[in-house]
Amino acid sequence: MALDFLAGCAGGVAGVLVGHPFDTVKVRLQVQNPEKPQYRGTLHCFQSIIKQESVLGLYKGLGSPLMGLTFINALVFGVQGNTLRALGQDTPLHQFLAGAAAGAIQCVICCPMELAKTRLQLQDAGPARPYRGSLHCLAHIYRREGLRGVNRGMGSTLLRETPSFGVYFLAYDVLTRALGCEPGDALLVPKLLLAGGTAGILSWLSTYPVDVVKSRLQADGLRGAPRYGGFVDCVRQSYRAEGWRVFTRGLASTLLRAFPVNAATFATVTVVLTYARGPEARPDGDAAPAAPSGPGLAQPSSL
Repeated sequence: MALDFLAGCAGGVAGVLVGHPFDTVKVRLQVQNPEKPQYRGTLHCFQSIIKQESVLGLYKGLGSPLMGLTFINALVFGVQGNTLRALGQDTPLHQFLAGAAAGAIQCVICCPMELAKTRLQLQDAGPARPYRGSLHCLAHIYRREGLRGVNRGMGSTLLRETPSFGVYFLAYDVLTRALGCEPGDALLVPKLLLAGGTAGILSWLSTYPVDVVKSRLQADGLRGAPRYGGFVDCVRQSYRAEGWRVFTRGLASTLLRAFPVNAATFATVTVVLTYARGPEARPDGDAAPAAPSGPGLAQPSSL
């Protein structure tokens, strides 16, 4: 169990490092002013951030997802594995339900983490910036808005994470079975990368409009007076001002991010398990390590 957890954490770190620049672009595109848009699209946003803030600008708010990674992995490991065993049979429906349960529980950490990440990604560069880091950001929000402020966007986070984790685990299970991912297969790693990357894309597509609303709610009030009275009000105002396309804003950068993030995650998990387990993982000298399961997670041999 310990090696699986370590491999999952390492894979998650690799995924965050690869995907965070895309996430920064996604958030900025989602929340920019539609009347005076600062960016024309994904590529222009990338170029503008690098030109104005250097490459480091793409990694604003990196500390928050890295800080919450270990706790999120621990929750997802425990909840998904134990829920699947409690349900009895390993069926597609049970994979979805176990993943959905894991997604719902980890929102307790995911929501404040993403709030801090969003605020840090949107703040201007320079000495006048209000937040020095993730912890300082959350402490600042807590002092001004209390616990409710720290959990801003919790409802929309639950609406996003619960079904999306269900879709991820379901899609990954179906794809690995269809591709014949078996230990000892010479193409095991490429198959796992393909299954994980594709499952990640499907997961994002399933709930992306909710993610747009979540980002807007968490960024609300950062630059001026708050505009939205809640989830439904944000949906109504956004649709009224910008039409249905507002709910796809930043989708290109998100999908560009989804596949390489999962590729980096699963490759790292495989390498860590291979070298850490050694002969234990290869009793016959050539068996591959256990296939990882879930976004950035290795399937634990026991919990």
